[in-house]
Amino acid sequence: MHRTPLAALHQALGARTAPFAGWEMPIQYSGIVDEHRTVRTAAGLFDLSHMGELWFTGAGAGDALAYALTTDPRTLAIGRAHYAMICHPTGGILDDLVVYRLGETRFLVVPNAGNRETVAAAMHARTAGYAVTMDDRSLATALIAVQGPHAVEIVTPHVAGADPAALAYYGCTDAVLAGAPGMLARTGYTGEDGFELFVPWEAAAGVWTALLASGAAHGLKPVGLGARDTLRLEAGMPLYGQELTADTTPFEAGLGRVVKLAKPGDFVGRAALAAQAEPTRRLVGLTLRDRGIARAGMPIFLAGEETPVGMVTSGTSSPTLGVAIAMAYLPLAQADVGSRVEIAIRESRAAAEVVPLPFYKRSTQPRNRT
Repeated sequence: MHRTPLAALHQALGARTAPFAGWEMPIQYSGIVDEHRTVRTAAGLFDLSHMGELWFTGAGAGDALAYALTTDPRTLAIGRAHYAMICHPTGGILDDLVVYRLGETRFLVVPNAGNRETVAAAMHARTAGYAVTMDDRSLATALIAVQGPHAVEIVTPHVAGADPAALAYYGCTDAVLAGAPGMLARTGYTGEDGFELFVPWEAAAGVWTALLASGAAHGLKPVGLGARDTLRLEAGMPLYGQELTADTTPFEAGLGRVVKLAKPGDFVGRAALAAQAEPTRRLVGLTLRDRGIARAGMPIFLAGEETPVGMVTSGTSSPTLGVAIAMAYLPLAQADVGSRVEIAIRESRAAAEVVPLPFYKRSTQPRNRT
């Protein structure tokens, strides 16, 4: 069981921790609903040091990543990032990632914590033969995120060498962060504006403490993985292991935009994905019309039918909207907005309706997502 460099600080803050993807992680501090609402109205501070950081450098880095992933990182401008996927040769999803370009031949790939070793092994194999070096810095890099409407005011006093307010959404830059050399990115997983601060492992405690102390005036609070999950679900963002698995494809998940079938050269999974570009099911959003909360694994039926047509992948009671929401895969015939289904919750069925994703969208939308 790994512990992040902030473990002692989480304990001092009274965090409730639990194992997650091989790490001891804070699940909540003041409570999931309170932390969720703090992110929506002020800002939350997250320890994401369990995420992976794989650096690729060399003249062939762009070509290597274009072969390994479904996107084409060669098209990224320096200082930009994009959402990507690494797929199995069968077209199933191995992981979803963010790719950052910090230089002409310098890229950072961030996989999910639970898939870090698997992705690192796959990337090592897929980039062999290219003029590229992969450096797995996951256990030497801390990742701290500030998410919420006051993120700019909170982060700016701690950044030297860059202007957080001028950084575009899905932008990234080298910078000095609370006195530590690192990388600042304007990406996120909550539906709010925010920043990620990548810093050396040994600098994490100082960066966290500085942000939390000065950010208190703007309502900043520490937030655990529990609220992170409800936030991302409201924002309609898929989670690997639930919406995204080896048995789902990007097209089924409504993320066909990250599959660049027309890019120059071959890539792993191209043939299989080209054959699956017209899926037979689709990831949808659901709101419950009856009492109850849908949870992952609950079967979904058409009214009066006994054979399930789908299964809930994620569900919660939305703190922002005040209704129960869920995501699920449904056949195309039942996937249109307004379609009615029933979710089996314990001994009864709750009526639900297909609604557009995301469930929540903040009033001022991010700019320049690539």
